[in-house]
Amino acid sequence: MLIERCRWLAGLLVAVLMNIGAGVANADTAGAACLELSNDTARLACFDSEIGRAVHATATAVPPPAIETNAVADATVAQSPVVEPAEHASIELQAPSLIDAAWGFSPETNDAYVRLHQPNYVLFGRFTSDVNTAPYEPLFEAFPTDADFENVEAKFQLSVKARLAATDDHRWGLWFAYTQQSSWQVYSPDNSRPFRETNYTPEIFGSFRPGIEIGGMQFNLLNFGYNHQSNGRSDPISRSWDRLFVEAGFERGDFALLTKAWTRVRPSGYEDENPDIEDYYGYGEVTGIYKWRDNSFSLMGRGNLNTGKGAAQLTWATRPLLGPLRGYVQVFTGYGESMIDYNWRQTTIGIGVTLNDRL
Repeated sequence: MLIERCRWLAGLLVAVLMNIGAGVANADTAGAACLELSNDTARLACFDSEIGRAVHATATAVPPPAIETNAVADATVAQSPVVEPAEHASIELQAPSLIDAAWGFSPETNDAYVRLHQPNYVLFGRFTSDVNTAPYEPLFEAFPTDADFENVEAKFQLSVKARLAATDDHRWGLWFAYTQQSSWQVYSPDNSRPFRETNYTPEIFGSFRPGIEIGGMQFNLLNFGYNHQSNGRSDPISRSWDRLFVEAGFERGDFALLTKAWTRVRPSGYEDENPDIEDYYGYGEVTGIYKWRDNSFSLMGRGNLNTGKGAAQLTWATRPLLGPLRGYVQVFTGYGESMIDYNWRQTTIGIGVTLNDRL
């Protein structure tokens, strides 16, 4: 009998606690009617029945916490962005090619693009195997004493180009360029150290980047335009000509090949002081450029196959020696080192410094 009473009291306590947890504030709590039963067995059965209903009601009123199934978890993972580790997310930036860097073909460059064009150099000493004094003989007659040129002089060149307009992707552009080359008799004090020759070359042309592969090389440059070259002198030492030209550039790694062809233009009423200049300069030139350990080597060749006349030039620009300045060696042989020498054959060698090579 004692055990049955304990079971009765425990059932009553559980029933009361379940109703309190479910928030039922009713005086007629579950199991209250069972207290009126005098028979212990009937009273216990009543409590069992009432407690079962109370537990069922509480479980129905308060749903269990949702359990994420494997399918839901998989869908959540599938929709979540995958974050790669930092070491796998790095992007390798590729440096622009020789031609792309020289001509601003990269989209991130500015539309208005100004940079160096032909090599900008100073040769402190340029030696020639044969001094050309023939064009100056009429001028030398005005000197009270015998005048002559030294076979060692200084030579320098300034050259810049500017892009005037470009498409959004910079594959097309309109350019203006200016080059000035001077030969200076700085080691001739008896003749007042004159500038023996200065050539001026303004140009206007369009550029295009084809970006196609030909014969294992990338065809990355196509220029076409007009240039004028003269020495700005009057007779008897005036020299000038005008040309339409097209230039193509090919490259592979550290090597580039530039080919240029031209045709002469004679404006109406033009007084031609050098009608045979094409016999010596020819109709085009080819230049190879090779970069090696921050040194730059170039070899240019041009000529006229019909006359057998032409020229070759070899240059070497060292790695930087002082800031952007590089050591520079220039060797030339043939006709036309300058316009006054267009029909004069000589071999020269000069040593100095340069800011840039062609590429």
